[in-house]
Amino acid sequence: MLLEIKGLEVHYGGIRAVKGIDLEIAEGELICLIGANGAGKTSTLKAICRLIPSSSQKIIYREKSLASARVHELPQRGLVMVPEGRGIFAQLTVQENLAMGAYVRGGGDPEAQYATFPRLKERRHQIAGTLSGGEQQMLAMARALMSEPKLLLLDEPSMGLAPLMVAKIFEVVRDIAARGVTVLLVEQNARLALEAASRGYVMESGSITLSGRSKELLSDDRVKEAYLGEARSA
Repeated sequence: MLLEIKGLEVHYGGIRAVKGIDLEIAEGELICLIGANGAGKTSTLKAICRLIPSSSQKIIYREKSLASARVHELPQRGLVMVPEGRGIFAQLTVQENLAMGAYVRGGGDPEAQYATFPRLKERRHQIAGTLSGGEQQMLAMARALMSEPKLLLLDEPSMGLAPLMVAKIFEVVRDIAARGVTVLLVEQNARLALEAASRGYVMESGSITLSGRSKELLSDDRVKEAYLGEARSA
């Protein structure tokens, strides 16, 4: 397994936000984690990346524990997160943002990102804060890819975007996975996430309540009713 988690717990004061979940991802997989707002999905990603305190029996990435890893070390080890809200450097140009993405590991090819996101090439000298929401999401993803990650964590990439831009973002997510980058995708848009992923986990109130192949989850009555807006089968 590329990533294996056992018994992950996250607490905010007296609130138990993530309740001892288990999760695993094999190299090359595109996995989704779906659930309602507040289910604990973002907390899970932040805990994996050491951005918030957590406890776990095991967090193993590339056969090594992340228990004592520091946040700035993770991109060097090939683990990169695109956060909810994008987190771009708003005062820098598109080109400068991409350069920052390559800073930790060195290398990185801006032209490869421009091939994936042609719109960014057109705007490479534009200040990032003046881009549209969809363009900023593209930039956040392109910047992450500049570090040539082994595992890419995507937190709500479709949030706040128009339908055409959402379709483009998911097209790129599939393309990234097809190139061999392992992806853990957190999404509220359950249908799009499950259609893109090979496997999925359903998270409710801090716990994993369902998991399995995406096709199985798409046909599960509980998923249909709670996340796909479909009535339960008679």
